[in-house]
Amino acid sequence: MKNYKGSCLCGSVTFEIEGDFDSFYLCHCKHCQKDTGSAFAANLFSSSAILTWVSGVDAVTTFTLENTCHCKSFCKICGSALPNTQFGNILAVPAGCLDTKLLIKPTAHIFGVSKAAWEQSLETITKFERLP
Repeated sequence: MKNYKGSCLCGSVTFEIEGDFDSFYLCHCKHCQKDTGSAFAANLFSSSAILTWVSGVDAVTTFTLENTCHCKSFCKICGSALPNTQFGNILAVPAGCLDTKLLIKPTAHIFGVSKAAWEQSLETITKFERLP
């Protein structure tokens, strides 16, 4: 069983997760594109891991998109995405909010039909190790 630590960008919210992840999806749906401002959301899912808020739980808020199952928890101070429970008992964890090095690779891309048009052939563009 693994232990993970995570936090928001401003450090107000910290948490720990004990347990294993069942899947790691890169979701290309339009909802995930909107709420991340990017091409996809990178989320880990677990039906057995335990989330413990260490600090700042009062700064955590959740938005659920009306008439959908799409929800997002985030820090109301800095806006960083944070874990939440979906579908009753599934822990969803944005991969980028983990401070512990994540050694697992994504399971799959999902909702590829909604993939951003500009996300094609990205391996061919110029790469920089830092801000150019």
